Amino acid sequence: MAFVSRSAIRNATNFSDYLLRSFSTSTKSAHHNNHQQTHKYLEANAFVGSWEAPKDPKEAQARLALLRRDYAKKVKQVRKNYIQEGELLRLEKQRKDEAKQEALRVVNEERKKLKAEAAKARAEERKVANEEFRQTLFWIQSLLSDERTSREARALENDEKDEGRKEERKERANKTPEFHVD
Repeated sequence: MAFVSRSAIRNATNFSDYLLRSFSTSTKSAHHNNHQQTHKYLEANAFVGSWEAPKDPKEAQARLALLRRDYAKKVKQVRKNYIQEGELLRLEKQRKDEAKQEALRVVNEERKKLKAEAAKARAEERKVANEEFRQTLFWIQSLLSDERTSREARALENDEKDEGRKEERKERANKTPEFHVD
């Protein structure tokens, strides 16, 4: 069996992790790297490196208190600015969300209008189709009634002819046949 040193395994693992990170599609790391590259640091404070120890301890405490108070004021101002920026970002986000909601509302209203118009058009088409169907039924009914009346008229004519024939038959039957055998 071949033995591999721990450092070789560690290096190979680090290299594979590096490859995975370099081919990663995550935007979070890219954002982090971009933020690190574009970060703007505050200018150096005038107090840093300017401390010279006074001979009197009371004076040192007073100067230190002034430095602390000044630092607290600056921190308070930075925090205030941070809060203001956060509030501005929140308001901007809220405004964008409201604009999106308004745009969605307008789109939905347009879609509802189009849907209502399409429903009206379909209802009108149904109405026209029903009217055409009704007219067709009336036409068929009139044809059938015309056919029925003509059939009835023919039947009456036939009945009249039949009655005439019956009468002729009766008359013939009433006439005594000349060569009738009893």
